[in-house]
Amino acid sequence: MPVELRRGGLVLQGTPLWFDARTKSPVAFVSHAHSDHIARHEHVIATPETLALMEHRLGPLEHTTPLKYGETMHLEGAVPHPSASPQGALQLECFSAGHVFGSAQIRVTRHDGHRVVYTGDISLEPALTSEPAQILECETLVIESTFGHPRYRFPPRAQVYDDVAAWCRKQLDKGVRPILLAYSLGKSQETIRQLAVRGFRICAHPTIHAVGAVYERLGMPVGARCFDGQFEGDEVGLFPPFRRGDSLTGTGPRSLAVLTGWAVEPWGARRSGADIAFPVSDHADFPSLLTLAEKSKAREVITIHGFADELADALRRRKIFARAVHEQVQMALPL
Repeated sequence: MPVELRRGGLVLQGTPLWFDARTKSPVAFVSHAHSDHIARHEHVIATPETLALMEHRLGPLEHTTPLKYGETMHLEGAVPHPSASPQGALQLECFSAGHVFGSAQIRVTRHDGHRVVYTGDISLEPALTSEPAQILECETLVIESTFGHPRYRFPPRAQVYDDVAAWCRKQLDKGVRPILLAYSLGKSQETIRQLAVRGFRICAHPTIHAVGAVYERLGMPVGARCFDGQFEGDEVGLFPPFRRGDSLTGTGPRSLAVLTGWAVEPWGARRSGADIAFPVSDHADFPSLLTLAEKSKAREVITIHGFADELADALRRRKIFARAVHEQVQMALPL
């Protein structure tokens, strides 16, 4: 197996290259800027958008090499070569993962021609704030399995946002303030854009607004007013799940809805203290993960995180050689 899952994350065997390591490593490819995928590495390879969002969250980074979608670079030891091609160096290619703004997959080609694709968190659903994901051909596919169980099948994203908009309108018509709960990076900015095209004005928690400002600076329009303790008119509130009660005292009657892939579970709303849950996810669901694995034409599929065993078993039933690898430390499931 060309990759190994260690305590700090996933490493390409025989090289110093780590994928989304959560502890400091010599050189790491970072697929996106969610907190469970970033750390202060000696050297970071990531898209320019991910690097900017990482610095927003972590402060200045030691050494960075930006890698845009469609670009190729080489890695010799722990030294990136954006243009040169030293003999025996790894070739790195970057492609959109469709997860959040700037999220990326990486395809690493070894000197023997063996191609390893690490997807990171990935979504095949169309989005307004991220480039469409590509399905990459390879010999070894390393695929995230957050929703790799057959019960996780999400409706089309546009349909779910139509349902969210209808719920918001119903609450406003009753004189109740709709408050949406979504992760502050990625899902919140997508929600702002999706509801804007459906005629709603959003008032966002300062942490969400600050991330949106980074998006705007990088050329991705978002648009939302920053919550200052009060709502105006028919605004819809947007808060991170962990700040759901923050500063809302005195703002009038309200109802909370969480936007999460876990909405398909009976406890989906309750785990966030919400009144209702909508299955909005920026992760691939079970059918999409199967599609991705099959179309990659990989000879070996390695499943990680979440329902890795269940996804690997499903792929084996489809005559695809697959195995699950497990971390030594259990991580909390992301929204």
